[in-house]
Amino acid sequence: MNLDQLAIHTFTNKPWSIHECIENYARRGIGGISIWRETVAGEDLKVVKKRLDDSGLKPVSLVRGGFFTAKDAPSREAAIASNRDALREAEALGLPMIVLVCGATIGQTPEENLDQIRDGIAALLPQAESAGIRLAIEPLHPMYAGDRSAVASMWDANNLADSLNHPLVGVALDVFHVWWETGLEVQILRCADAARLFAFHVCEFKPDFNHVLLDRGLPGEGVNASARIAKMVQATGFTGLTEVEIFSRKYWAENQHQFLEKIIASCADL
Repeated sequence: MNLDQLAIHTFTNKPWSIHECIENYARRGIGGISIWRETVAGEDLKVVKKRLDDSGLKPVSLVRGGFFTAKDAPSREAAIASNRDALREAEALGLPMIVLVCGATIGQTPEENLDQIRDGIAALLPQAESAGIRLAIEPLHPMYAGDRSAVASMWDANNLADSLNHPLVGVALDVFHVWWETGLEVQILRCADAARLFAFHVCEFKPDFNHVLLDRGLPGEGVNASARIAKMVQATGFTGLTEVEIFSRKYWAENQHQFLEKIIASCADL
């Protein structure tokens, strides 16, 4: 894979500031960037956008919105308000998409959670339409279904996107979360055929991880599913960038320039 086909999420290089991410990705020839809200918290977004525009990096997405579920209406309304803020941030930064980690509330059924997620996304659509920003539902691995996302498979994500049936609503596919899914290729084709395959993220699930969230692997590590699933995605005619999204306390403790080189090497054959 050529470097200009690759994008990196700023949280992958968590020790770097947004300005260091922009500078170092552009200098190395990376094609694009997805910006985490935590990385730009407290920053002047006009200054960040100017540096992003000047860098030549393709702006891919703002990460993340979502977390729509709650047992009480005021909490659900507060979640929608936070997502409206995210839409404004994405617009200010010139980012054309928001990735949604949709939420799950302990004590609610999956159906209750999914209904609240659907209602939350629907509430954002008028503002998303006005800004021209796409909303990408990211299914999470089922181990997170209790408290992070009731959308636990590509099948769930496709069904949710189908029910909303809006051109700005699609899916962000992350290898870490869906590598296990039987019938995955069918669901990827279903998503692409409906023009809803908005994003493709790579990293690896490590069966021997030492932290449920913060021990992801480079492509080629762990279950080694990135190359297999990349072929499925490429077969659909997907033209977006391949995005690296790795949460790893191990790699965050390393020299980030060296880590960036490991990322590039691991993605070379995708």
